[in-house]
Amino acid sequence: MIKREHYISQIRPFYESGLVKIITGIRRCGKSIILQQVCKELESEAKRCLFLDFDMRPVRKKIPDADALIAFVDEHLGNEKLYLFLDEVQNIEGWNEACRTLRLYNCSVFVTGSNSKLLSREFTKELSGRYVSFRVKPFVYQEAKEYADQLGRPFEISDYLIWGGFPAALEQPNEEALRRYLNDLNSTIIYNDLENRYNIRKKDVFERIVDYILVSNARIFSAKSIADYMKGQNITITVPTVIKYLEYLKEAYVIEEVPLYSPKAKAKMSYYHKLYDEDVSMNSIRAESRHYDLTHNLENIVYNELVYRGYEISVYNHKGREIDFRASKDGKLYLIQVAYSVAERKAYDREFSAFASIDNAMKKILITNDDIDYSTSTVYHYRLKDFLLMDGL
Repeated sequence: MIKREHYISQIRPFYESGLVKIITGIRRCGKSIILQQVCKELESEAKRCLFLDFDMRPVRKKIPDADALIAFVDEHLGNEKLYLFLDEVQNIEGWNEACRTLRLYNCSVFVTGSNSKLLSREFTKELSGRYVSFRVKPFVYQEAKEYADQLGRPFEISDYLIWGGFPAALEQPNEEALRRYLNDLNSTIIYNDLENRYNIRKKDVFERIVDYILVSNARIFSAKSIADYMKGQNITITVPTVIKYLEYLKEAYVIEEVPLYSPKAKAKMSYYHKLYDEDVSMNSIRAESRHYDLTHNLENIVYNELVYRGYEISVYNHKGREIDFRASKDGKLYLIQVAYSVAERKAYDREFSAFASIDNAMKKILITNDDIDYSTSTVYHYRLKDFLLMDGL
C-alpha cells in the first residue's frame, strides 16, 4: 500500500496533542491503513504504541466495552507516553466514554470509524471540544496511479473516470470482480449502514432517491426539484423527507453539496446546490448497458481533486450563467469550467462564452479531456491528464 503522506502530514502536528485524533471518511477509503502508517512512523521513533483493531472478533471478545478498554490500556501505561490506536472503535459499547477518559491519561489517542454507529454527527455530539478530525477520501488520480504501479497493473485516466479510487477496487483481477466489490460496498453503505441506522421503512423509495442522486452527480439540485422528479415517477415524497435523506448521505460521506455563489449578492445562495459523489464509481455501477457518464464524472473528479488540494469550492452564478467552480485558496480566486471536450465548435463556443463579461481579476481556467491546448489570451486550458498531475492551479 502506498504511503498517504498528504493525510499523515496533517495528523503529524497533533501526535503529542491531548485531543482525540479521529480519522474519518467513507467506508473502505483507506482510514485503517493511514492509522497503521502513523503507528509505524511513531514506532520507528521508538515510541510506545498500542494498536487495537476492533474489527477482529478476538479483540472485541477480550475488550467488549469502555470499562474493559480502560482497564486494558491501564495495564500498558508506564512512565513514557503511550500512543493508542483504536481502529473501528465504534464496535465497542461506550466508545465515546472510553475516549473521553483515555485522553486524560498519559497517552495520545487515535481512532477511526465510519459506519452506521460512528458518522460525522457523532463526533460533535460525543466528543465536543475534545477531538480533531481528519477527513480521508478515496484515492485521487495520482494516488490511484501510484498504487496501480505498485500492483504492477495498467491504469489509465479512462479507468479512473469510470471506476474511481477506492483502494481495494484497484486490486480486483477483472471487471466482474470489480463490479461485485463495488456493488457489495454500495449495499453495505446504503442498506446496512443507513437503512438500518435510521430505521427507514420505505426502503424502496429511499433506494430510488439514492440511485437518482448518485447517477445525477455534478448537477444543480434543490430538495424540491428532487421531490418533483419523484412525483413524476409516481413516487410521493415530501421536501422535508428529501432533505432528511440528503443529510443521511452527507453524514455517511456518500455525497457532498456545493453551494452557488452569486457575485451580485457577494454571498452563497442557500436553496440550490450541486451534488457530487464521493467517488465516481457510485455513478458507474448504476449506469445502464455500460453507458458511463464520463462528462459528469470528469467534473466530479475535478471537484474531488480541488477539495483534496485544499480549495474552498462554490458554483459561480454570473447573470444566470453557471461556471462550474469558484475556487479559493490562500487569498487567490479562480474560475474553473469543466467539459469533456471542446473539439467541436459548438462546445468550444459554449464553454468559453461562460467567461464572457467577467473581468480578469480571477484566473480563468478550462479543463477538458482534449489533447490539444485551447488556451487563449484570457483563459488557461488545462488538459485533464496534466491537471491530475499538478499540485495546484
